[in-house]
Amino acid sequence: MSADVEFFRRLVLERSGLSLGVDKDYLLHSRLTPLMREEGLATIDDVFSRIRADPRGLLAQRGVDAMATHESFFFRDTTPFDQLRDVLLPALVARCAATRSLRIWSAACSSGQEPYSIAMLLLEERRLMPDWKIEIVATDMSEPILTRARRGRYSDFEAARGLSEARRTRWMRREGSEWTVAPEVRALVDFRAHNLMDGTAGMGRFDLIFCRNVLIYFEQSQKRWALQRLAEVLAPEGALVMGSAETVVGLDSAFVPAMGLRGVFVQR
Repeated sequence: MSADVEFFRRLVLERSGLSLGVDKDYLLHSRLTPLMREEGLATIDDVFSRIRADPRGLLAQRGVDAMATHESFFFRDTTPFDQLRDVLLPALVARCAATRSLRIWSAACSSGQEPYSIAMLLLEERRLMPDWKIEIVATDMSEPILTRARRGRYSDFEAARGLSEARRTRWMRREGSEWTVAPEVRALVDFRAHNLMDGTAGMGRFDLIFCRNVLIYFEQSQKRWALQRLAEVLAPEGALVMGSAETVVGLDSAFVPAMGLRGVFVQR
């Protein structure tokens, strides 16, 4: 393993929390090859050496961004959204009745399907929260992916992936060869650039946090650190929703599983 490659692995780990072991070498090549071509470089090794020479430069940041997994689709995995509608939301409405406000964080939101799915569901359940102030903060460390998320435009394939025909017709608008998220859905979502490894200062307090399929790529110490930061901004009776393959068990974290709910955790 060259020193330049090892430097890049450490850079990705420090900036994003993503652990790239030797078993992830195929990702280094597949995700950095387009970057190599765009920069007019001859080999992947040239990418690594340029990044090491200027770790604060644009190429380094683009390299780190490229390593993130941006796989996303509407109402992904279904269960978290069913649990939000049937269990979590009614409990939040009861708890937040005095302030008549609800604040949700979609961390590592990728191209926007998760926060837009949350917004669609909340609008469908709006009868529970008439005249409430609702804010969904959606964050990602990649500015290019956030630009795409803010645009709210998706291909036929993306719009059909996870969305029923009824939901697509209700919450999206056909524009040429693409579908655009309806204005009332977009109005609920505030997209911001944020890296989980930078902590949560300035984020404010949230009633519910979605942080799914992110920490699974972190090393154990970084998982514990990230979970502690999430706990600091979660309301005392709030909930953390993680991916189906993720858990806090064995991490000595601030969270414990919520009884009867899959992938949902509450503070100790």
